[in-house]
Amino acid sequence: MSLTVRGLVAGYGRLSVLHGVDLDAAEGRLVAVIGANGAGKTTLLRALSGLIPVSGGTVTLAGADVTGYGPERLARAGLAHVPENRLVFPSLSVEDNLVLGAYTRRRRPAAERAHARDRALELFPRLQPRLQQAAGTMSGGEQQMLAIARGLMAQPRVLVLDEPSVGLAPRLVGEIFAALGRLRDDGLTLVAVEQNARAAFAVADHVYVMDRGRVVLDGAAATLAADPRVTAAFLGGGVSADGGGKPPPATDTAADAGLR
Repeated sequence: MSLTVRGLVAGYGRLSVLHGVDLDAAEGRLVAVIGANGAGKTTLLRALSGLIPVSGGTVTLAGADVTGYGPERLARAGLAHVPENRLVFPSLSVEDNLVLGAYTRRRRPAAERAHARDRALELFPRLQPRLQQAAGTMSGGEQQMLAIARGLMAQPRVLVLDEPSVGLAPRLVGEIFAALGRLRDDGLTLVAVEQNARAAFAVADHVYVMDRGRVVLDGAAATLAADPRVTAAFLGGGVSADGGGKPPPATDTAADAGLR
């Protein structure tokens, strides 16, 4: 399922954060969205998944206009959102978190939900021995794996992820992005907002650079990774396949790098 965004305008009350964002995620492709803090990346995902209202532009899934849909309706239409900071239910078991992830598919055959669960546990085998463990007692990396697995329980055709690597050790970042690459290879469409530009570039097919609520640059990941403006602003000299190395700058460097 493809995701197409045209002229998206959104924000919080009278505060407009997104100013005419365009984005394309073709079926079976992994799109990364990078940018400094405050660039509008999280707001973009919240608008796409119906968590905040859209005041202009359109969002389409596989050619169907879903602009203005609420979160549950979007989930039923095939879009799932993995939020920033994981937001698992800490007092519930891993198993119960997975069950809740399938809520919008509760009327579908049990075999479908069982298949989704088995696939999630295959991608993240660390969760298998922890099914009866309270989610809040797991490590941050394991909770991030659970958050993604919970999103997959909705059997999405488009998965959007907000900072899946935040606060994680490089080894776990590598595991998570390897799993995202496998999902992409299976035909799932993914849009990942990332501060860890190295990890994003290592697996993404296409990258969008945002600054102050606008897309200021986009292109194939390999092309942008060789762009000296992107290297100066976000990569610090190279792309690491394991997601390691220094994180990108926390300040707004887009103007200094000549991206605006």
